Amino acid sequence: MQSVLGDKKAILILLGPALLVYTLVKLVPVFWSLGLTFYTGNPLSGFDFIGLDNFSRFAEDPQARSALWFTLKYAFVLSAGQIVLGYALALLYVFVLRRASTFVRTVVFFPTVLPTVAVALLFNSLFATGQQQGPVNAGLEAVGGSPVDWFSTGTGTFVVAIVMELWRSMGFYAVLLYAGLVDIPEETLESARLEGATGWRLVRHVVLPLSLPVLLSSVIFSINNTLKVFDTLLALNNGGPGGETTPLTLYMYRTVFNYADYGYGSTIAFVLTVMCLLVTLVVFRSARRDITRA
Repeated sequence: MQSVLGDKKAILILLGPALLVYTLVKLVPVFWSLGLTFYTGNPLSGFDFIGLDNFSRFAEDPQARSALWFTLKYAFVLSAGQIVLGYALALLYVFVLRRASTFVRTVVFFPTVLPTVAVALLFNSLFATGQQQGPVNAGLEAVGGSPVDWFSTGTGTFVVAIVMELWRSMGFYAVLLYAGLVDIPEETLESARLEGATGWRLVRHVVLPLSLPVLLSSVIFSINNTLKVFDTLLALNNGGPGGETTPLTLYMYRTVFNYADYGYGSTIAFVLTVMCLLVTLVVFRSARRDITRA
């Protein structure tokens, strides 16, 4: 094995095919898309070089600003909810249910494996109004309230989208964070309890600092996924009403495939990529501090 790893030709033969596939599938499309940001047009009409005009257009485009604001708002609210609920469930599994948590973990995790479009259609039916009124509005009427047309306003659609995604994804983050909590040595927890740390003090001063690495990983994973939301909002209400719940990904899709503007669509994709990169760098930078000071 040592002789093989020391042979450059053997390394090239072993890694060459994988690197070639990675380059063709990953790197080439990325640089191709980056190059398209300096052009306008499509394969049928041809491409014209316009320099940085697409970026200027993005800065002045009210639809792009609206999509950007909604994407950031959606990512912040949903990521916060996913991490808080996931961490609370993980604490419940480890410190309350303990060995009896297996069944609960399975039940809570189950929505994660469901197709996102199917979940969106399910929640569309649950919050429906009118002749095909859903259980939510039926419940409101049962307690003396009035039915709400959730999908007629951007705020209502946003609330349904957040509730839907929290229900679908909190089980995944609970299991992810649970894996980090069970790695905390039991001796450390017992020592803290002997020192008088119980309840919230134990979580705040012992559990949270020791689980910070997996917590930060969950934050990165959550924010990057929520920034790239697409299919759930498309299936839930098609980005409506009036584009109020249209994220950057859906706006990019329509720009490219509905209006055949590959250059501007690539610019939107580039902006979204930079956003994800910046968020990741910020979280990684915060992770560099000593977790024992938490």
